[in-house]
Amino acid sequence: MPYTFIDLFAGCGGLSEGFYRQGFRALAHVEIDHYACETLRTRMRHYGYRHADEEVIEHDITSEDIIERIERATHGRPVDVIIGGPPCQAYSTAGRVRDGKGMAKDPRNYLFESYVRILEHFEPKFFVFENVTGLLSARVDGGLIFPRVIHALGNRYKVIDDPAILVHNTANYGVPQIRKRVIIMGVRNDIDEKGALDLYNAVRKTHYDPEMPEDQRQGLQRFVDVHDALSDLPPIEPGQDASSEAFDYPCNNAFLRRIGQPGIHPLMDHIARNHNEMDRERFRVMIEHHWSFGEMRRQRPDLEHEHARVFDNSYVVQWWDLPSKTILAHIHKDGFQFIHPDYDQARTFTVREAARIQSFPDDFFFAGSRGEKYKQIGNAVPVLFAEALARAIRQNLRDLDR
Repeated sequence: MPYTFIDLFAGCGGLSEGFYRQGFRALAHVEIDHYACETLRTRMRHYGYRHADEEVIEHDITSEDIIERIERATHGRPVDVIIGGPPCQAYSTAGRVRDGKGMAKDPRNYLFESYVRILEHFEPKFFVFENVTGLLSARVDGGLIFPRVIHALGNRYKVIDDPAILVHNTANYGVPQIRKRVIIMGVRNDIDEKGALDLYNAVRKTHYDPEMPEDQRQGLQRFVDVHDALSDLPPIEPGQDASSEAFDYPCNNAFLRRIGQPGIHPLMDHIARNHNEMDRERFRVMIEHHWSFGEMRRQRPDLEHEHARVFDNSYVVQWWDLPSKTILAHIHKDGFQFIHPDYDQARTFTVREAARIQSFPDDFFFAGSRGEKYKQIGNAVPVLFAEALARAIRQNLRDLDR
């Protein structure tokens, strides 16, 4: 029998995808966003699920009847693990900068309580709770929220509160992106054979990142860079659509072999946004001189932006020989922080390129408008990192079975 999971705050299913890849069976997904739910249903059908409409619960997780709805979807089947991460805007440092009150009054601060309520009802053996590193420093009602989250999760589960253990960089797991996240994993109190540390010890780094000291790199592969992730995709101009029913995938490096299959397959969502000529010239100058936007503004005042509220990181080129910076949900607004490194293309990332940077498989379909697709991708857990977590959970479940 496959191990089972419920995914809370499921988004478009990045975390679920990692668990699917490790042979887990989904019992239910809870998600409030309509287009993310459509994406989840499509992916479930891809994996042969016949009751995707019932098992993707498009509903507010804080509602009174949410447990009843999940019960209907699970049909009394035992749950091995609950996974998910409450929306992070209220904990993210960017969100706090944009909101003058530091998002202290945001109701999303307390969505973790809904996670805990469902966790304690279904009592899986383990759980995985994912969030931004801003969770560690976010303050709500005059106090840090992190100790409250740990206390609530730790009521019936063994947990760890050491940031040195909780914070993971997805680049260390073969994702072509620097993305640091807090992962809280727990073991049900009555399971004597395992502690939370056993789960973390099974999450194995496979790659070093650009900032890792030399003495820690032994036995690890070089990080996956933007070139590994994107160089096989057809070059396109702004406004062009290079999506195709029959693209010949070379899968000519280890990363591409993990997310795709060589041969003729559809290429979805490879459509470039339109850009005005002034922006394209900014892109080209930054790429040519390997400049940041700040350097370009100082060296080329003729290319200064007409809006006073731009910052030195308002435009960011993602370089061929490094992992990308963190893909954010903000990419649905303009994409200027994700400028393609090719001088000739002088454009921002397409939806498919953003999905590649998040290590989504090439056959992963996203529902909704282009903006909705970008938003889903920006909010997702990178698939290959999710798979590393799923592998660790599976290993520990197998230990219990023995």
